[in-house]
Amino acid sequence: MIAIVLVSHSPALAEAALDLALQMVPGDRPKIAIAAGADDGVIGTDAARVAAAIDEVAGPDGVLVMMDLGSAVMSAELALEFLSTTSPVTLSSAPFVEGLIAAVVKAAGGATLAEVEGEARDALAAKRGALGEAEVDPPTEVSGEETTSTTDVMSERMTLVNRDGLHTRPAANLVSALSGFDAKVSIGVDRGTGGKRVDARSLISLLSLGAKTGEVLEVEASGPQANDAMARMRDLVADGFGEEPG
Repeated sequence: MIAIVLVSHSPALAEAALDLALQMVPGDRPKIAIAAGADDGVIGTDAARVAAAIDEVAGPDGVLVMMDLGSAVMSAELALEFLSTTSPVTLSSAPFVEGLIAAVVKAAGGATLAEVEGEARDALAAKRGALGEAEVDPPTEVSGEETTSTTDVMSERMTLVNRDGLHTRPAANLVSALSGFDAKVSIGVDRGTGGKRVDARSLISLLSLGAKTGEVLEVEASGPQANDAMARMRDLVADGFGEEPG
């Protein structure tokens, strides 16, 4: 599992963002270190602290470094010159809060460093879509060919019953639940317009659906554990992801 380092001017900001992100992952979590603030509690960043944080959590799968703004980027770049580890390190341009949530959920599912960084970088896509803004790099849709070309594709329709639909927490729970199965799962929403289907292992893609309570999810699954993955998703949706019904 990859590790994550947060570089922020404010320890309080970094800790609050991390607390929010960790609430989305009930099971195994990536190693995460915070490098925030400067000497004597001054707001700022320090390259030596960043390097120490990277070395602390570094492992063979690599480290994703996320920064808030300004000198945090410069400190992270300079820190690369001070590292003891030979583990691969990637500095991400992802938004600090949304990107961190996306990265933690994706990393917990065992994704690669490149996959986690890509998910984090796309983290504003769902918000842009909700506000009707054009997406620079919209979440990758799953084409019909990708699933129907595989034998024994399962299809089911499931109605969202929880009050707030497929918002961040249930979407994160879904990603975590499906990550342990050897199966490809895609999800769309039946709106009578032949809408898009997205990868069920991508938090950002799931959020881009904007699925609300009462709407019907169109689910397809294939692979050796497709039946188990479909059953797990069926249970989660029927239970309303543990939330109040709409």
